[in-house]
Amino acid sequence: MSVMQWWTTDGLPGLHGALRAVLPFQWAQYGFMLNALIECLLLAPLCAAMGVQLVNFRLAFFSDAVSHSAFTGVAVGFLLQEWASGWGGSFDPQVTLIGFGLLVAFGVAMVRRRTNLATDTIVGVFFSAVVALGLAIVTASGARTSAFQKYLYGDILTLDAADLVWSAVLTLVVGVAMTWCFTPMTLIGLNPELAHSRGLRVRFHDYLFSLLLALVVTVTIRTAGILLVTGMLLVPAATARNIARTAGGMFRWTILIAWVCSVGGTMVSFSTWLENVSTGAVIVLLATLCFAISLFFRRSA
Repeated sequence: MSVMQWWTTDGLPGLHGALRAVLPFQWAQYGFMLNALIECLLLAPLCAAMGVQLVNFRLAFFSDAVSHSAFTGVAVGFLLQEWASGWGGSFDPQVTLIGFGLLVAFGVAMVRRRTNLATDTIVGVFFSAVVALGLAIVTASGARTSAFQKYLYGDILTLDAADLVWSAVLTLVVGVAMTWCFTPMTLIGLNPELAHSRGLRVRFHDYLFSLLLALVVTVTIRTAGILLVTGMLLVPAATARNIARTAGGMFRWTILIAWVCSVGGTMVSFSTWLENVSTGAVIVLLATLCFAISLFFRRSA
């Protein structure tokens, strides 16, 4: 029995049963809500690991470029899907979504190291190029814009067992990578010249971070969508920056804030008066509220 088969036949129902036994809430009776809860618990460490480094590296715009590359990836994926169906086959747009994300992340990292242009200028060039390419493909192919909605807005309430497995695997990979190189990456973000003088492989860590970011962004798109994924990554980290006094403290605060906002936002969006509001939007708005509150702590410190 494969891991996927075990998860869908024994593991996922068993986990759902355990969660229902300890959660005295009506929404816990619904499988899609439990899937959303599990995804929140998995995404928080991912967003913390990448968000802290984005803030330290001053690369907030970078995640936007990577997330919008998904638009082009999906457009290409739908085009290939139509061609494949014409030949009696099938194609998953998720493949090109991830592929374009990795390509853009690697391209930005490479150009950053080969030119003297400011990082925001380089990211702006890539951002403009991928969005223009995506629009060109969509308009030329006549693809239905309604098919892009789940990628633009995301929906954590529609995740299945396979999505959770990929999130768990990515959480493990990113967790191992960031545990191994969290200190070097933090030093590189604060002072690349000092890091290089101490023998750290700045180029290697730069490329590693860029590729990990692309993977995390493409996975988080399923939850928050292309339009909000940057908020999922940056707002909890920015909030933690206002509160924490050390790099380790910032990482721990980011995880806590991401957990509270993602779980709380999912529960709030399930309520009757917000049932038609995007769950990703509620999560990001809740995180923004936490950021606003953190400003008072920073001002009084």
